[in-house]
Amino acid sequence: MALLYGLLWRLLLVLVHVNRALVTWLRVRFRGWKGRLWERAMAALLLPLALAGFPDQQKQSKQNPESKANPGTGNRSASRRSRWLCDGRSLEKLPVHIGLLVAEEEPSYTDIANLVVWCMAVGISYVSVYDNQGVFRKNNSRLLEEIVRQQQDLLGVEGSKCSMEILSNGTDKHQHPVVSCRPTVKVLSPEDGKQSIVQAAQQLCRSVENKERSSKDISVSMLDILLREPKNIPDPELVVKFGPVESTLGFLPWHIRLTEFISLPSHKKLSYEDLLGALQRYGTCQQRLGQ
Repeated sequence: MALLYGLLWRLLLVLVHVNRALVTWLRVRFRGWKGRLWERAMAALLLPLALAGFPDQQKQSKQNPESKANPGTGNRSASRRSRWLCDGRSLEKLPVHIGLLVAEEEPSYTDIANLVVWCMAVGISYVSVYDNQGVFRKNNSRLLEEIVRQQQDLLGVEGSKCSMEILSNGTDKHQHPVVSCRPTVKVLSPEDGKQSIVQAAQQLCRSVENKERSSKDISVSMLDILLREPKNIPDPELVVKFGPVESTLGFLPWHIRLTEFISLPSHKKLSYEDLLGALQRYGTCQQRLGQ
């Protein structure tokens, strides 16, 4: 009998342990199910609010994709624009018209575009690009594309809004929509040098031959007027020459009577500091104008 009571007692203990384990398992399952049910309920409530704000956020990202890709780019571009403009204002004198004379083989479009953008950034109004082979004249559209690309890279979105006027031949036809207050870039070749003087002289001779004017009316000032029509761009105060050749290579011979020339070894891989150094040299030079 005692053995039977012992077996029954052990059986009751086993049932108690099984009951406790079952109750604990049910509590855990109930809590997990209750938590998931609560999470699903909250998600169902918050999802419409999240979707309501998504179109506005998507619209903003489409309107300004660069800020999403690189938020610091705009600040860096604005800082560069401000610094370069301050550099231009700090110079003792700044040329209104600068010439970039490339006396090297295989000119670099990217490096010339950088120089053009830097010149505009410091406040120079007219930039003339010249090579004696006429490479830039023949490929002026490529040069323009590179200038616009470098504008966006160096000056950012706001800086790239500054339009330019591209003049590329004797008739000075526009190559790009312009705003008159914007910088002017002129692409030159040897045809704009001695050849333009010859054409102006021929025009005067034809006018005398056709009795439109007398030979006594022909003067230096009249020839000067013909050479400056129709744009009346001022003479370059400074020409930066790149390359080992010590020559002007036919760069606007009529317009450089009072022009200061500064030579640099090459235009390739030239830095902004190199260009600023040339402008500082020009700012300190004294032009005695023949005195």
